[in-house]
Amino acid sequence: MTLFIKNMVCNRCIMVVQNELDKLGLNVKNIKLGEVTLEKELSPEEKAHFGRVLLTLGFEIIDDKKSRIIEKIKNVIIDLAHHQNSNNKTNLSAVLSNELHHDYNYLSNLFSEVEGTTIEKYFIAQKIEKVKELLVYDELSLSEIAFRLNYSSVAYLSNQFKKVTGLTPSYFKKVREDKRKPLDEV
Repeated sequence: MTLFIKNMVCNRCIMVVQNELDKLGLNVKNIKLGEVTLEKELSPEEKAHFGRVLLTLGFEIIDDKKSRIIEKIKNVIIDLAHHQNSNNKTNLSAVLSNELHHDYNYLSNLFSEVEGTTIEKYFIAQKIEKVKELLVYDELSLSEIAFRLNYSSVAYLSNQFKKVTGLTPSYFKKVREDKRKPLDEV
């Protein structure tokens, strides 16, 4: 039995859901962002109980097909933007079509209709969140961040960052640093 779960966006989410399944004594075959495959079918009561537990944790079982597709699109994009540190150029439309086994135009229209934004804008927003995270960590230069996230240039990354946040990456970093207290003052 496969359950589709809304709002699973990171490895910590996977751990939380796995922990709850373990508490309920439900054996998992496979678990990944937005999807849990169990070894046995759940009774309607078990599924309802698990659904209530998930709601208290900010997750939700998805039963309708369109919502499942939207959640899968989001999970693929989050995985690409946040968890894949490959320097391979990826064609988003091809990746989504291959992963979800649907024509990209169908996926794009469905996503826009339901979410009120385009897949591309959602992907850019996720990449900018990753840029922010890397800027705050202060371990990579802007050039290294641009390379890691497959931007064609630092200028392109900077322009996109400013368009989304209203700030330049360097100003964002400075503002974040100004708000940080030294450890001994915390």
